[in-house]
Amino acid sequence: MSKVWQAKWLTDEPFSALDKISPYHKEMNPPASIDAHREDLKHHHWHVRGVVEVKPEELASGPLYLDITADDYYKVYLNGRFVAQGPAQSDADHYYYNRLEVGAYLQPGNNVIAVHVYYQGLLNRAYNSADYRQGLIAELMAGERVIAKSDSAWKAKRGADNLPGVVFGYETQFTEHIDARQEERGWRELAFDDTSWPAAWICEETDYTFIEQPTPVLSVYCKPPQDVVKLGPGHYRIDFGEEITGQFTMKAKGQAGETIEIRSGEELEEDGQAVRFNMRCNCLYQDRWTLSGGDDRFESYDYKGFRYVEVIGTDQAIQAESFQAVVRHYPLEEDSCLFESSDDTINQIFQICKNGVKYGSQENYVDCPTREKGQYLGDNTVIGHSHMLLSGDLRLYRKAIGQFADSSAVCPGIMAVVPGHFMQEIADFSLQWPMQLLEYYRYSGDAAFVQSIYPYAEQLLAHFKQFDRGDGLLHEVKDKWNLVDWPEGLRDEYDFELTRPIGSGCHNVVNAFYLGCIRSVNEIRDILGIPYENELPRLTQRYIEVFYDSSAGLFKDTEGSEHHALHSNTLPLLFDLAPVESVSSIVNLIRGKGLVCGVYFSYFVLKALAKTGEHRLLYELLSSEGEHSWGNMVKEGATACFEAWGKDQKWNTSLCHPWASAPVPMLIEEIIGLKPSKPGWKEITFTPRIPDGWTSFTLQLRVPSGTIRLSYDQGQWSNHFPPGVHTKTISAVNSWS
Repeated sequence: MSKVWQAKWLTDEPFSALDKISPYHKEMNPPASIDAHREDLKHHHWHVRGVVEVKPEELASGPLYLDITADDYYKVYLNGRFVAQGPAQSDADHYYYNRLEVGAYLQPGNNVIAVHVYYQGLLNRAYNSADYRQGLIAELMAGERVIAKSDSAWKAKRGADNLPGVVFGYETQFTEHIDARQEERGWRELAFDDTSWPAAWICEETDYTFIEQPTPVLSVYCKPPQDVVKLGPGHYRIDFGEEITGQFTMKAKGQAGETIEIRSGEELEEDGQAVRFNMRCNCLYQDRWTLSGGDDRFESYDYKGFRYVEVIGTDQAIQAESFQAVVRHYPLEEDSCLFESSDDTINQIFQICKNGVKYGSQENYVDCPTREKGQYLGDNTVIGHSHMLLSGDLRLYRKAIGQFADSSAVCPGIMAVVPGHFMQEIADFSLQWPMQLLEYYRYSGDAAFVQSIYPYAEQLLAHFKQFDRGDGLLHEVKDKWNLVDWPEGLRDEYDFELTRPIGSGCHNVVNAFYLGCIRSVNEIRDILGIPYENELPRLTQRYIEVFYDSSAGLFKDTEGSEHHALHSNTLPLLFDLAPVESVSSIVNLIRGKGLVCGVYFSYFVLKALAKTGEHRLLYELLSSEGEHSWGNMVKEGATACFEAWGKDQKWNTSLCHPWASAPVPMLIEEIIGLKPSKPGWKEITFTPRIPDGWTSFTLQLRVPSGTIRLSYDQGQWSNHFPPGVHTKTISAVNSWS
């Protein structure tokens, strides 16, 4: 239900007279012309203050809430104390606000609500920006009664201390040049004198529809360095011990106009001393800080993905004891998923994947917290599955599924990246959306959500049916990328030219995903009791006739090809399209080729092996330390899973990319053998397949029906399952297939 506000939408005056821009379009059909965005309104920092009175009886009456949102983003402080930041990016017709419990921050009498609003102004995957929508709205609530609200009494002023540097990534963000001389010192405090500030500009009417954000605000906290090395006078290198997502902060006191350079990065240069701030992932993490002459604190606004920081200034100014990171990520309780085994390499693989998902889960899943900061539909097949297991919290995945469904307003075939105003479409990703909905249902049992969102699945199928060449197979799916895998060099020499838009011909992978999509939609129809004509047997037969090479017992890349790529054989195995007699040939092909694919596609390879009972081979690939393995990431010093198997296997590899987290569900579901056998984990199947090299392991896992605790030591088990939940233990001992 949308919220009706008593408060007013406040905006900075330059935005009030500008026509709002709608940047949505089909990727292959961009608008004929788009006016250049005003440069003076990019990287726009806006400080807003509202002094509000809270009566003692209101403080004593029960919880007090602040309902707040901003466009593009806010950080809110009460009486000088940081409270929260947000909202999750969304569209104006479904715009999120946050409800924050704030009683602990308030005092009887006057209080100040101080909000730092940021409008970025770039067209990218990270923000819904570059549309001239800017401002904020807020209400302080005692129960459902409004006791204070944003209105004409609130003061606002554009910040002058945070200046834009260069744009980096995929037009993702700016380097930040902080000039402490221009800072409105103390503006977040109640005692600050804002009489010279103008009143905030009020928009009497807006076209926003406000919806309470269905996920919690981010967890934000400080992290001390693991190591600080003084490289020279006024020159420090700080190591936080692992890749994190957030900002670096420090204090300094120097001469007015003196500058400090702050370089951040995911790794060190080859000399092992300097931080690689001009990063391989195409980000330039080089901020500049100009001191005021007084006591200054460095606070950048936007977030980065980094492990190391290099500070260059003067000995007299830098206060090394103040070095800290301000970490941010979706709330994750570490004990919601704990795993440790007697195999240290497996432990490290699990941990880097857990870290990748932890720091890649922000207000939405991001493909990486550096270059794009975008939520990609195909990435979510892996990330969402991993995150549900690691967190026991299904809300972020549910929100993502709904947001991608809403993108059908741009294309019924669903967009590839949402939110954000960068338009991208990938056929392989769109066809995975029903798979994700089904996975969410298996974990949640939330049939009402599935029922409400099911019509989008029908629209999705109808969109792709327009590319039916007449026999049920798709060809020339020209309105979206046909990806197969990424990067291009890990497609196992797939024998089809994947141009954009795609050329003529009929190729395997997009059709396999299409049939897998139909299979998932059919299963959803069965769950909801929706009658349908099952076309899958006919389409499967036609797929086999066109792509199956009976002489080799393998599937071809195209109907005219003789090449059998890993990708062309993995998907028919996974989606039950392969004839029985082909299974052993396909498994042998996987055994021979190994993971000659990207880390994203490895998820499908491992799932296909599990589907056929090849758990030993699955584990061999998962635990390998070869060139294409998670073990190789560990050998290269990973603390979060990489974008590719190694740092140099992609020209712009990011070193935190949660689409590489397939070991999380594979270890838990296929090796340890825990799965929901009824939706919502109301019944659990336990089929352990303990590798020969493991002498022990422990697992603690939070699921919707409760907490599971397992331990295994030298053949002895200790198991705890949620009370009242039936567990089907298929085997209490090692059961390698």
